Amino acid sequence: MPGSLHESFPARVQLIHRMHLANVFPYGNQFGGEEARFCAIFTQNENSLFDCKSAYSYWFYWGLSLSIRQNLKFCCSFRIETMLPGAFTGFPACPGNRPDKFLFSRGKSDIRIESTGNAAIIAVELVTTAIANTNIIAGEMPTFSSFPPVLRDDLDKQHELGQFLTPLPVAEFMASLIEIHRNEVHLLDAGAGAGALSAALVGRLCHEPRKPKRISITTYEVDAAQIESLRATLDDCRRECEQVGISFSATVLNEDFIAAAVPMVRNDFFGSKPSPFNVAIINPPYRKIRGDSSTRLLLRSADIEASNLYVGFVALVIRLLVNGGELVAITPRSFCNGPYFKPFREDFLEAMSLRRLHVFKSRSAAFSRDAVLQENIIFHAVKGTAKPERIIISTCSGEPASTVTERVVDFRNIVSPDDAEHFIHLPTDDRHAQARQAMGRLSTSLSALGVSVSTGRVVDFRAKEFLRQQPGRDTAPLIYPCHFNGGFVHWPREKARKPNAIVSNEHTHDLLVPAGIYVLVKRFTAKEERKRVVACIYDSHQIEAPLVGFENHLNYFHIGGSGLPMALAKGLALFLNSTFVDLYFRQFNGHTQVNATDLRSFNYPSRAKLERLGESINDLEMPQEQLDGIVERESF
Repeated sequence: MPGSLHESFPARVQLIHRMHLANVFPYGNQFGGEEARFCAIFTQNENSLFDCKSAYSYWFYWGLSLSIRQNLKFCCSFRIETMLPGAFTGFPACPGNRPDKFLFSRGKSDIRIESTGNAAIIAVELVTTAIANTNIIAGEMPTFSSFPPVLRDDLDKQHELGQFLTPLPVAEFMASLIEIHRNEVHLLDAGAGAGALSAALVGRLCHEPRKPKRISITTYEVDAAQIESLRATLDDCRRECEQVGISFSATVLNEDFIAAAVPMVRNDFFGSKPSPFNVAIINPPYRKIRGDSSTRLLLRSADIEASNLYVGFVALVIRLLVNGGELVAITPRSFCNGPYFKPFREDFLEAMSLRRLHVFKSRSAAFSRDAVLQENIIFHAVKGTAKPERIIISTCSGEPASTVTERVVDFRNIVSPDDAEHFIHLPTDDRHAQARQAMGRLSTSLSALGVSVSTGRVVDFRAKEFLRQQPGRDTAPLIYPCHFNGGFVHWPREKARKPNAIVSNEHTHDLLVPAGIYVLVKRFTAKEERKRVVACIYDSHQIEAPLVGFENHLNYFHIGGSGLPMALAKGLALFLNSTFVDLYFRQFNGHTQVNATDLRSFNYPSRAKLERLGESINDLEMPQEQLDGIVERESF
């Protein structure tokens, strides 16, 4: 694009903005063309009405919309100074390729295009749930995406509230899972945001052959900035219901759902009486809750133990549903395993009958604008009915219009009746199912092996004054994941960013363990790494020191606090590094953390088989296929 476009404006008003394509047009971003470079001038009057005039020179194409901060009304006009030949070709609904007064509408966003010779004016009124990004330097090309950007202030608020708004394709998929055939639908949408989930369900019900006679919706949303958009969404729902003869009512509560719901489930004398909800569809906030916080204490008063907001929301919603009521929720997958979520798993599995679990293959695609790294799942469950014999497991990439694949799995392969931890497994393909079957053929627990697993004792920021970059006469080796090198620990590492040693004295004595042979497993892996379970051996014969420290990002296998025999250590490391163990682990763990509790939950080959496995090889470094063959031959 010609740079002269910017030069036509005085320097003092060259405020460059990045405009995003927010999927306002019904056909999406399908029409090709170059990206735009433009200048913008913003003025604000006392009524908080913004006037924006921008000069453009670019190919005009499908998907153009403004990304403007919600809850402010904007009156914007944009003149395209130079229309390139054929710029309007490809508009299927425009006779003669001239979009005279052509109107597009989606939700609350209306765009009118009027052509005047070789120029066009685009007038935009009230664009909701979008954001203007003002931190682009002069002359930089704007980029286009299907979601508006998240600004720093919005990120701070998002972190504070644990807020991740539901994209439209996800909302529509969630609404499709509801099985209701009721005359009256009493819907609870807790953490409603701008109302995407409620709108998706109402839209689906209005197009059902057998429609309900009445829909009532109760929404809770603590973020005041969302309330105007939420009310507008529910007004749309009302009009949609009126068109097909469905009675509709909605209540918008700008309240903290947990603070409002706890007195209801406790049946407090002065508390509000809960409504008889028979459907709930929710995308609850995701944020850790401190153990001493008022929210945590409030939940405990209702006999709910929750370390994260989303768990508290789901637990309360379950209590507010009538028997036979349906729940569809999208949450992090973290509740499927781990000791912190065990009380919730017990509560959930006791009260609800799981019908479906949906897994996104991509960590970020479904919530691409929010940089979500936690794996998410959607689940559908019914309250108070008999536990199913079989359950649907479905998967998709998370991209809009991506293909959904389904498989039907025995419920006992999702939650084992013999598992005291109540881990929830997600065997999404045949390889996962085969890995679970293989693990089921093993019957030796870690304790039966006489082996324990613990988390490394050295938390480096707490022991900072005792850490040393290089070993000295008064230090012990300090082992980090960066010291993993093939099958054995390589120490010290020159030019490593992490310290190689820790001072050995009376202040650090409890952080160290005696020299020996230990199997180490990374507690955290990068999301790009091929495997989640990565094991390595620390051999005191290769690293001469009477004591050693294992940093907190490692788990270490030991016998009574001391090392293992080499044959057992080799066999254990080979077993843990096998593909089938990694596949089994991924069924119930949706993040990159491997906890000691997870390792204790595995079944293992007998000690004799592990030792024979270790004795069968000299070098732990080998191709994965060869390692898997050895483990299969010696373990089963």
